[in-house]
Amino acid sequence: MKTQMIEKSFFSYFNAKPKFIVRAPGRVNLIGEHTDYNDGFVLPMAIDRAVWIALAPRTDSTVRIRSLDLEVEAAFDLHSLSKDNGWVEYIKGVAYQLQKAGYELKGFDAVMTGDIPRGAGLSSSAAVELATALAFATISGITWNAAQMAKISQKAENEWVGVNCGIMDQMASAASKAGCALFLDCRTLEFQHAPLPQNISVVILDTSTRRGLVDSAYNERRNQCEEAARKLGVKALRDVSVEEFEKSSGLSDLVKKRARHIVTENARVLEAAQAMKAENIIRLGQLFNASHASLRDDFEVSSEALNQIVECAQEQPTCYGARMTGAGFGGCAVALVAEENAQKFAQAVSAAYKQRSGLDAAVYICKASEGASLVKYE
Repeated sequence: MKTQMIEKSFFSYFNAKPKFIVRAPGRVNLIGEHTDYNDGFVLPMAIDRAVWIALAPRTDSTVRIRSLDLEVEAAFDLHSLSKDNGWVEYIKGVAYQLQKAGYELKGFDAVMTGDIPRGAGLSSSAAVELATALAFATISGITWNAAQMAKISQKAENEWVGVNCGIMDQMASAASKAGCALFLDCRTLEFQHAPLPQNISVVILDTSTRRGLVDSAYNERRNQCEEAARKLGVKALRDVSVEEFEKSSGLSDLVKKRARHIVTENARVLEAAQAMKAENIIRLGQLFNASHASLRDDFEVSSEALNQIVECAQEQPTCYGARMTGAGFGGCAVALVAEENAQKFAQAVSAAYKQRSGLDAAVYICKASEGASLVKYE
């Protein structure tokens, strides 16, 4: 359906058929929050919402792209890239980093569309980056390497766009497999595909609140984690076990709370991967609940709306577990529910949240989808 729509749009705009259509998905993090920049473990999954790009090669070094969602177009030359503002910077940033890494790129005409809610913490920006990387790789004859392209996309966001994100979002968009979560070691970038338990739905609960002033709080947490690692004499908090942490001393109360979240969250991710392997959905749900409590009380990145929507979810008898997901201070929560109850669960949580907060929740029942992929080629 999406492919027909984007093909038609390409034709009406460029009066030709696209040669390729690529897509890259958004992601939701099942568990492992704020562990990525502590060299830790995460367990995200790609969701069945994505960014699509339809494109055709050009004979010069120009990239011309139209955003169907924003109803604007942009053009730039691959040999004279300069920073500006706006949506196209994600695309220019990927082009810049690919060329910096030594790849020769060809220009193209393209249209782009997506159905990932922007600003909800579901990584619409990483999906744009990976779809762009795959578009360039496809048209320029570059062999696709998921981990390498994720790193290049992360650099584009860090160095070109100026957002200091970890590697998880790009890896989830690049390397995920349908039906599986991605168990990722953020230090080595080694990953395994962890099949989701049978007949389980992952339900994303968008609070309809957006993060404000999150950068300063994020940087503050990051500094506190680095301070804890320094004082504990390790490279990163990933190197501290729960037992070692409990015996440690010399941290201020606040830094200790922050570190406790990271150390226990890493342990929860490792246990969650085992619970998924064993199809132990009850234990997986308990780990979700414990993760939320830790983010709320120790890391203090939750919000009133997130706490309310998580409580509304946890109160439903059909819910195995729920937690805030993403950087925090707004955005989304994620819940685990039996597939047959997902629709009813979504309605019940929406009604309860509306009553409690006065806000309308957007609810997405998700399937674990494939990472960046070529959808169509001629």
